[in-house]
Amino acid sequence: MSSLKAKLGILAAGLMLSGCMQATTYQPAPEASLKPADKAQLAKARYEKVPVAEPFRRAIVDYHRKELPGSIVVDSDNHYLYLVQDGGKAIRYGITVGEEALAFSGIAKVGNMAEWPKWTPTADIHKRIEGLPASVPGGVDNPLGARALYLYQGGRDTMFRIHGTNQPEYIGASISSGCIRMTNEDVIDLYSRVKMGTLVVVLEPKHGDSPYNSRLALQGGGNPIMQ
Repeated sequence: MSSLKAKLGILAAGLMLSGCMQATTYQPAPEASLKPADKAQLAKARYEKVPVAEPFRRAIVDYHRKELPGSIVVDSDNHYLYLVQDGGKAIRYGITVGEEALAFSGIAKVGNMAEWPKWTPTADIHKRIEGLPASVPGGVDNPLGARALYLYQGGRDTMFRIHGTNQPEYIGASISSGCIRMTNEDVIDLYSRVKMGTLVVVLEPKHGDSPYNSRLALQGGGNPIMQ
């Protein structure tokens, strides 16, 4: 028995040294990010606040890429958004990806920011969904949710957005329309940490390199190791 325990200990140490274990600390978005108006809006939310699957909950993770601290990196393949931190760490958020999100990749900057933004459906969205109003005022029932970051290239709006959602059940999934969606609590947290001009790197499809496969994790075969 002691021999078996020793062998298991050696195996575990080998896995850690080989980098197969990634340190991950799950942390909900701090309530300090919520303003009184946010609390009032979220309190009257009519959508069901479905818990996000563990692999897509806000987490502090090791980060191996070379983007500068303060940068945002969007990995659409694995349904993650990273806010790069100092010391080889990042805040990782789960996201929902829509067709509009998959149509854009490259480097952009945050060119506009809005709290509880109004939504103006594009002509294409009006074609796909009949009966939509010309615009929807800001609020908890608005599809853009609590915050929106508008991405620009060369001073021009890309029409690509990072924003909240009133459909948290789709975090970690790909759906028919929309840009990059986060839970309202997560997007409020992200918004409080970035500023105008923040660099945003949107990885090309099939170029995501998450340290572990989120789809496998959902199936119970690749859950990260919590600290």
